[in-house]
Amino acid sequence: MDWKLLKAENYVATSWSGGTTTQLAIDPEGAVYADRDFLWRLSSATVELDHSDFTPLPDYNRFLAVLDGEIKLKIDAAEPFQLAPGRVVEFDGGVPVESWGRCVDFNLMVRKGKAQGSVTVLSNTHTCDGTWTPGAGDLAIYCASGMVRLPEYGLEARAGQLLLCRGAQDGRVDLVCEAGAVMLACVKEA
Repeated sequence: MDWKLLKAENYVATSWSGGTTTQLAIDPEGAVYADRDFLWRLSSATVELDHSDFTPLPDYNRFLAVLDGEIKLKIDAAEPFQLAPGRVVEFDGGVPVESWGRCVDFNLMVRKGKAQGSVTVLSNTHTCDGTWTPGAGDLAIYCASGMVRLPEYGLEARAGQLLLCRGAQDGRVDLVCEAGAVMLACVKEA
């Protein structure tokens, strides 16, 4: 597997009416979010409005997690619910979504019919040595807090950094992380 460490200087930040969005990675590389021609996209947004409506993305499934703060979400006709850190919600990008509250979030968008994705929150209260076995595909580990290492590849990510592997065949990853670390592990399978 060929892992890369991505830092703030590798990201693309844009402003929107309710805050800023930072694109962490996109596939294919060089794709432009506004063109809606990407297979998947990882991003983090700072929501600075008390109330906002999500941009409709009918061709994508979305995964959303809160990194800091707490928001209330209303997805389509469902009852509103609190989305606190540690929880991931998946929804159709084409349905109406409203949010109340301010936060920093984490998003995975995956093209419908072309790929499948998932986001898992990995957190620990003790130093961990473990194995993540997501399967083959594009793999990403976003370090929300603390530090995570991939000893086999000599890489270490700190808060706000992303470890990315495109086209992993094995899908088995040995992780070492410090106590209190919180990571979001993503996989995209074709």
